[in-house]
Amino acid sequence: MSGRGARWVAAAAAMVVVSAVGLSGSAAGSGKPLRFAVSFGSQVRSSPVDGRVLVAVSKDGSSDPFEQIDIIGGTPFWGRDVNGLRPGQRAVLSDDAVTYGHPLSTVDQLPPGDYHVQAFLNTYDTFHRSDGSTVKLHMPCGDGQNMFASPGNLFSTPRTVHIDRNTGTVNLDLGNVIPQPTVPPGGTCQQGNPTDTAHVKYVKMLSPSLSAFWGRPMYVGANVLLPAGYDDPANAGVRYPVEYNFGHFSTGAPHGFREDGGNAFSAWWLSDAAPRFISVTFRTENPFYDSSYNVDSPNVGPYGTATNRELVPLLDKQFRTIGQPWARVTSGGSTGGWEALASLVFYPDVYGGTFAGYPDPVDFRRHQIVNVYSDANAYRIDHPYDSVTRPDSRTPQGEINYSNADENHYELALGDKDRSEGAWAIWEAVYGPQGADGYPATVWDKDTGAIDHGVAAQWQGKDIRAYLAAHWPQLGDTLRGEIHLYVGDTDTYYLNDAVELLQQQLDAETSPPADASFVYGREKGHGWSPYTAQQWFGVYADYVAGRAPAGTDTGAWRGHTATPKAAPATLTGVTDPYAGDRVPRRPHLG
Repeated sequence: MSGRGARWVAAAAAMVVVSAVGLSGSAAGSGKPLRFAVSFGSQVRSSPVDGRVLVAVSKDGSSDPFEQIDIIGGTPFWGRDVNGLRPGQRAVLSDDAVTYGHPLSTVDQLPPGDYHVQAFLNTYDTFHRSDGSTVKLHMPCGDGQNMFASPGNLFSTPRTVHIDRNTGTVNLDLGNVIPQPTVPPGGTCQQGNPTDTAHVKYVKMLSPSLSAFWGRPMYVGANVLLPAGYDDPANAGVRYPVEYNFGHFSTGAPHGFREDGGNAFSAWWLSDAAPRFISVTFRTENPFYDSSYNVDSPNVGPYGTATNRELVPLLDKQFRTIGQPWARVTSGGSTGGWEALASLVFYPDVYGGTFAGYPDPVDFRRHQIVNVYSDANAYRIDHPYDSVTRPDSRTPQGEINYSNADENHYELALGDKDRSEGAWAIWEAVYGPQGADGYPATVWDKDTGAIDHGVAAQWQGKDIRAYLAAHWPQLGDTLRGEIHLYVGDTDTYYLNDAVELLQQQLDAETSPPADASFVYGREKGHGWSPYTAQQWFGVYADYVAGRAPAGTDTGAWRGHTATPKAAPATLTGVTDPYAGDRVPRRPHLG
């Protein structure tokens, strides 16, 4: 196996047949309880390992079982933690308190039949952090915290097993390891090692603040897209405004730029029609997720400091940026939308405006559709004689894709203590306090959904609406006219609800007025944008030029000014293929 997108080796195996009917616990009489015993040999790994062992089973042999797991409609899988698992030692997944699965929580719920069975081990490193806590988490290696592509993780070759009441123990050998990538001499695999091109430059730096927090060297990176003509000697004295485009981890160029001009954005970027901007995306994979959310937090660490106080100044030194807030705008969608807005709100001395799309919850009274401050349960609404399940994902027509419980239980099977690499886990890690055990304090019980309002109250520092309401007297003069949001009014994850609450708050501000703008796409879901990326740069150019200090010459970079400054509410808009999405990542092994 080689590379991030490599496919696991899949091989047909001999059928193991055991006769009888039903699984243990499913019928009266004696039987052998189903157990999966997972181990690895010293030829694969010679030292003990901490981590989470997973086992997936599937009726469909067209792809590996772990390629078929999903929040809803996926194949069953189970997980359990291991500590100091030695070569040759077996980790047993069974109907016990330490094994948890999805969509079947216990292994004895599996119906009899023939299954393709596969095991996986997500390895954990031990971190001795500067706050005195010791935690075990998976350290990514340029894979964007995708456990199923992360170097050093182990997996078994799928085998076919007949499972019934008398199957007993199924032995699975973690005989394969995801290989380490090629790393430059003296370098690190953290944040990846993409190669520079003519217009795209990759920067990586050792972060002093993160390294101190995590107790080991920690890096952050940036992908820098330069404008056409940047290296032309005639432009040697030109400095450029910057779009900071936030989102999920990627080693690709901002906005999917291609040097051959092979897509619409790239051809436009290289043409005379494009305003001359520098576009930057950050690479901040971390032990919890593929993105840090670019703020300081007790669990993930000082990523706001690392990006805004360490990396941004470095970029200003290495490239001809206009290193002033008026010439820096933030953008992004979903995770990137929250990051774009939060970066402006929490670092108003760094950035001068945001154009944020369909952001993750910006008001925790609508954390998707949960009010973490007052609701009793995140998974259901209880009534005297019945209860209603809370949905998590919908279509623009209102059909429910899956529930809050579905996604949270899926994440819990992948990793407890917010180690699932999922959306709900990173929100808890970023927004909330640290628990007594050093891991994020849980805002609700992952199994039952019961909300801990003591923990929820400590989320208010990252509740953007609440923060702006409390700090508007200090921030208002700086942020006036700088906040611009857009979202579909039937966002897939109900994110429009929190945006509307933020609009109500900002519309009510009068000292000074917020002069914020909000655009809603009629019956549009997650990912909707009123403009294409090309059109957005026209908006950015007009905005930055309008806020430039008196006497500033904008002619060298502004370009054409044909784009309207605000999108009409009835604009059909587009779904931006390069905007970040909120959908949890399934294994992509092909």
